[in-house]
Amino acid sequence: MQSNKVSIITIVRNRVEVIAQAISSVRAQSYPLVEHVIIDGASTDGTLEVVNDLIGDNTIFISESDHGIYDALNKGILLSTGDIIGVLHSDDFFSDELVIEEVAELFEDPSVDLVYADLEYVSKSNQAKVIRHWEAGQFSKEKLAWGWMPPHPTVFFRRNIYEAHGGYDLSFKISGDYDFLLRILSRVDIKYVYLERVIVKMRIGGESNRSLQHLLLKMREDYRSIRKNKVGGLKAIIFKTLLKLHQFF
Repeated sequence: MQSNKVSIITIVRNRVEVIAQAISSVRAQSYPLVEHVIIDGASTDGTLEVVNDLIGDNTIFISESDHGIYDALNKGILLSTGDIIGVLHSDDFFSDELVIEEVAELFEDPSVDLVYADLEYVSKSNQAKVIRHWEAGQFSKEKLAWGWMPPHPTVFFRRNIYEAHGGYDLSFKISGDYDFLLRILSRVDIKYVYLERVIVKMRIGGESNRSLQHLLLKMREDYRSIRKNKVGGLKAIIFKTLLKLHQFF
């Protein structure tokens, strides 16, 4: 039985070279109840033309200036109408056409609040080349103090989680997703399901991993979030960062 509508939020700005693959991977999904919400930050490079050529009937698309990534995500969620919400960034794409169908099936259990899975980082120029395989593993609150977090692009959650606990904090530049998930997972007793397979492929070069300078900024913001949510300290930052350093060498 298929009863839950799934909203996928994609934010984009000047990504003409990659946005088509993100949209196409949503449109290729076998699950019929999918809504795609695309929030464009006033692109000027041809992105708008590509999006307009590809969007279908179950798409909400707006283009206007915003206050950054997390403002756009909050805006997309507020515009969406689905029971289940997921995020697919413009540089990312679903691994195959069965992803949302498998996720939605897990949410048929009304007690399930959140689903997450594994992710692969792939080369920007060759998506068949895997740079890093992120195997999320099973969640426990104790792991948060050691820097554990599920890959944000693989996380799907019920709308009432967002409504009850708030959206993305705009004071963060590149760690708002980490802060959002840390707030939920550290404070809320939720039922989660770990889907043990890769469902999203992410190109190396996003906001948090495109340079060593951005990595250092992310470390500072991660630490601020950890202290704000009272889940640990430097230990979490050290172990969280060690998993990423090899991307730069």
